Amino acid sequence: MTTLLVIAKEPRPGRVKTRLTPPFTPGQAAELAEAALTDTLHAVAATPASRRVLVLDGAPGPWLPPGFDVVPQCAGGLDERLADAFARCDGPALLIGMDTPQVTPELLTVDFTDCDAHFGPAEDGGFWALGLARPDPALLRGVPMSTPGTGAAQRNRLLAAGLRVRDLPPLRDVDTAADAHAVAALAPHGRFAARLARCAMVAGPGARPVTGGDSRPVTGVDSPPATEPGSGPDSPPDGRPGSPPGP
Repeated sequence: MTTLLVIAKEPRPGRVKTRLTPPFTPGQAAELAEAALTDTLHAVAATPASRRVLVLDGAPGPWLPPGFDVVPQCAGGLDERLADAFARCDGPALLIGMDTPQVTPELLTVDFTDCDAHFGPAEDGGFWALGLARPDPALLRGVPMSTPGTGAAQRNRLLAAGLRVRDLPPLRDVDTAADAHAVAALAPHGRFAARLARCAMVAGPGARPVTGGDSRPVTGVDSPPATEPGSGPDSPPDGRPGSPPGP
């Protein structure tokens, strides 16, 4: 069976989902991060696995369901932290982040028969999932993170190593208010969607989606996509806004 790894950051105001501020307050952004993490962890808990591990920057809270081992993220860049997470695994492992609360147990139930790796691209150019039949930290170290080509670079690294790669469906990360509304629409009955609705009511019109000419949710937030440090497979290590990445 597969080990399921979730790399995440403790949802504390001012340290997570800073790109949601504005229109949301730092406290609301942390509430949304906690809801996203909780939905993710419960999806992992419902997925068959040999072991479930939360690779955490910070301390666990009441949002952590039973059945998880909690290990700290190591120091260093994101490539080092992802590599270290895989180094803790003896057999097949799948790693995801906390930025895709729409994930389901069906998506996380992977089969390594006839393949060596599973790769889940993110719509912003990064990746939301990486699975390795034989975890090798060298497959991640040195991959440039938090760039528009992060996903392609990681996938090419797998191919260059001679691995047979099976692609998972692309998913959208939650980085901006527009992302939040789009993802909530995909999982309307989850904790994240419910928390977003409550936060949007308090935050006012600026936090609510407006239908643009392309029928996609848009808001007044106009900044480049990025993920929070330690929250997604290719999120920036220091929290600086970056180019499209995607754990």
